[in-house]
Amino acid sequence: MTAATGTEATPIEPAGSPFRLRRLDLAADGAADRAERARLCRRGAVPDDSIRAAARAILADVRTRGGAAVRDASARHGGGLADGRLVIERQELIAARDALEPADLRALGQAIANVTRFAETQRPATTRTEILPGIEIERRWLPLDRVGCYVPGGSAPYPSSLIMTVVPARVAGVKSVVVASPADADGRVHRVLLGAAGLLEVDALVVAGGAQAIGGLAFGLPDAEAEPTLAPVDRIVGPGNAWVTAAKLEVAGFVGIDLPAGPSEGMVLADETADPVLVAADLVTQAEHGPDSPAILVTTSADLGDAVEREINALLPRLERRAILARALETHGRIALAADLGTAIAFVDAYAPEHLSIDVRDPDAAAARIRHAGSIFVGPWAPESAGDYATGANHVLPTGGLARSTDPLGVEAFGRWTQIQRVTEGGLTAIRETVGQLASAEGLTAHRNAVEARFRDRAATAGGTE
Repeated sequence: MTAATGTEATPIEPAGSPFRLRRLDLAADGAADRAERARLCRRGAVPDDSIRAAARAILADVRTRGGAAVRDASARHGGGLADGRLVIERQELIAARDALEPADLRALGQAIANVTRFAETQRPATTRTEILPGIEIERRWLPLDRVGCYVPGGSAPYPSSLIMTVVPARVAGVKSVVVASPADADGRVHRVLLGAAGLLEVDALVVAGGAQAIGGLAFGLPDAEAEPTLAPVDRIVGPGNAWVTAAKLEVAGFVGIDLPAGPSEGMVLADETADPVLVAADLVTQAEHGPDSPAILVTTSADLGDAVEREINALLPRLERRAILARALETHGRIALAADLGTAIAFVDAYAPEHLSIDVRDPDAAAARIRHAGSIFVGPWAPESAGDYATGANHVLPTGGLARSTDPLGVEAFGRWTQIQRVTEGGLTAIRETVGQLASAEGLTAHRNAVEARFRDRAATAGGTE
């Protein structure tokens, strides 16, 4: 679930006449048809150059002026606290935890428990390998010291994203976790988000959004006036809008990042056996995050496509964020028609969606054929929203086609590997000629000498003994 940030406009009712989702015929072979499919499948998750340039300027200011620059950017773009503070400390977060309503506490507790249980299966294991007698390499996994988690906000709070980013960090053994999240239009942070941060024992919460928040995490806040000094983090993770993604890409040379995230994406693969009511409900789920979120039905049944379209038109007026949904569906909604399931699956794999719901006659068989998707939901009882909140799977997922090469956020993102090489005299003897030959071929005689010096010392000692 890649959440958008910013302030939502006042809801506007969709147009009175039903709108139609754009059709995409996967059998069409015209130049325009091929171009549209290529554009969809190679869409990318990287913001345009103008956003990256503007984010770069904000980051440079934050790097130079610290907290003052964050405050100034928040004054221009929103996301700051009404009282002007930048940092909410742990004591205040703990107080918010203790003030949680019992129902909120139960929901947060179950979500945290489920995400923790799945994360605990992911911790990498250190290995030791004997390459040759006398040469052993240890590949040691270590948790990071300090991590920054970005949690979207503004138009809506996302305690679920806080759970998805902080829990695997805690399971990994990260010592210090700092969260950044913007306040709403009234300059407040939602009580459930604050309580969840307290529940997870977050060290501090930086109240800022967009590029300025990423800058605060990457460069630290050494001059936060009366507030606590915050050191730079080692890696920044978490979903966000185009400004967050652009800023993460810009600071990647200073700190680690998890992945660039574009708009949240939802795709449903369905055949004539699917219930159009459920398909419609699943199709609009991720589009609820923002007007730039794609929602695509891939189906072998034109009749199902028509029925789903009717259900969407009936559903939208009943939903709170109907204006955002209508804009997303009108602009980025599609019904892709395939002649057979194999063609449909091939298109799904080419698109590589962030979220994929499968509702076909044999959903497990279809899921087994999918290679490229961030998170797959199998069967009619697996709505994407279940994974967004409570199944235990992580909802920070690759978008923009990056599911071809990038993982969902997991424990591995909160640690790093180091190599430890142990070499004895016998081991070095076994590779002595290889090192010397390759170093000579590359013209790096100092490399060769570092090996030979050890054997010259041995030879001199042996000669003196004789």
